[in-house]
Amino acid sequence: MHRILINKELCIGCKSCVLACMLRHDLKKDIYSLDLEDLNNDSRNHIEIDKYNKPVPIVCRHCDTPECVLTCMSGAMKKDKDSGIVSYDKEKCGVCYMCVMACPYGLLKPDDKTKQTILKCDMCESIGYPKCVANCPTGAIMLQEEVSNEVCNSGC
Repeated sequence: MHRILINKELCIGCKSCVLACMLRHDLKKDIYSLDLEDLNNDSRNHIEIDKYNKPVPIVCRHCDTPECVLTCMSGAMKKDKDSGIVSYDKEKCGVCYMCVMACPYGLLKPDDKTKQTILKCDMCESIGYPKCVANCPTGAIMLQEEVSNEVCNSGC
């Protein structure tokens, strides 16, 4: 299982992670033609400014006990026990926004265009490595391989 970790001290607020996420989910797949004003180009992560006026990347943590999954009444949010990825199924979604309200990180949001799809990080599962991690120039966003309890019980 993988987990995205944040070292906010390394973040410079360049938004490379945001652009990488937008490009990953854009149909054109070309940074030069990415229209930042197009409502279809939503990022699944963002940068916020903390109380010390420092930038902080906000990305899905794929929590051990995800509140978005616990509050989802339709089964649209689920956690894969093997990969640890919390996924979203648009076809099952009732658009009640319970997952949005339950996320402790304030990450989940409805799409800007229709407000009918919840935008959620998929860890770029189809390509095998999160683009936000790969494109962070300072290493503020990292991917960590978690050791399962079964492995730890036998000798961590």
